[in-house]
Amino acid sequence: MLTSSDNNNELFLGIDGGGSKCKTIIMNKNNEVLGTGISGPGNPLHGFEQATNSITESAKLALEDAGLAHIELNELNAGVGLAGVNLPVLFDQMAAWKHPFKQMYLATDLLIACLGAHQGSDGAVIITGTGSCGFSCIDEEYSILGAHGFPHGDKGSGAWFGLQAAKNVLLSIDGLVEPTIMNDVLLNKLNCKDDTCLVEAIAGKKATYYAQLANLVFDAAEQGDKVALDIVNEGAEYINSMARSLKAKKPPRMSMIGGLTPRLKSWLAKEIQAELSEPLSAPEVGAVLFARQEYAKQVAKQQQSA
Repeated sequence: MLTSSDNNNELFLGIDGGGSKCKTIIMNKNNEVLGTGISGPGNPLHGFEQATNSITESAKLALEDAGLAHIELNELNAGVGLAGVNLPVLFDQMAAWKHPFKQMYLATDLLIACLGAHQGSDGAVIITGTGSCGFSCIDEEYSILGAHGFPHGDKGSGAWFGLQAAKNVLLSIDGLVEPTIMNDVLLNKLNCKDDTCLVEAIAGKKATYYAQLANLVFDAAEQGDKVALDIVNEGAEYINSMARSLKAKKPPRMSMIGGLTPRLKSWLAKEIQAELSEPLSAPEVGAVLFARQEYAKQVAKQQQSA
């Protein structure tokens, strides 16, 4: 049983906080995942208290899952990658958080996703989940495409596809665009009978709500529905453009990750699909890699000044 603080330095928490959930792993020095915890949304853009509660809860669940509930969070170093902290005001807010960990190494979810996908090496990632963005890390230079948030950004994301479905169903009900087989599916899913009920159901909803509607667009497109096909092709072309911009930076590898990837990848241009490599590890593993890198730098600096 690990009890000493010295031994606990060999354990790292890796935390990936997104718009839909927060996932934590605890990993040992042999790169073995000992436990996993999942809780609610971890993006501080949608609430600081929600994000910090999710981070803490998922970390505790990971320790419990690993059979290490006797270890306190303040004995462990944590790499924390969060959606939203690419905005400086949110990064500063999270950095000022009186967190429960021994040390917290904060990064964007984009950086940890890239580190995980390429096992700590240089590369690029296209993220298509609740939101969407592109990111490259080459020679410690970072570049971000998109990541502007929903609804004003995040084109080609789950939330964007869901929003397009709702908008086009409403237009179809009004007779302004051709009928779509998405109508009955969406109305039934949301227990609505007409356009007024639909508007009441979707008004003011967050990105995560719309993202749950994305699959019905792909289902309809695969059945040849013209409206759905237009939506899918528009979203796919945006991701194609993002991939081409990332490719121009000459990353050694490029991967596509996120919950929408299995549905969207096959709709991308063939040459883009050919450029994509399977991610080597998950973002939460990238968070551990990031924390280890930062911890090693800190130790080296302390030794130099001693």
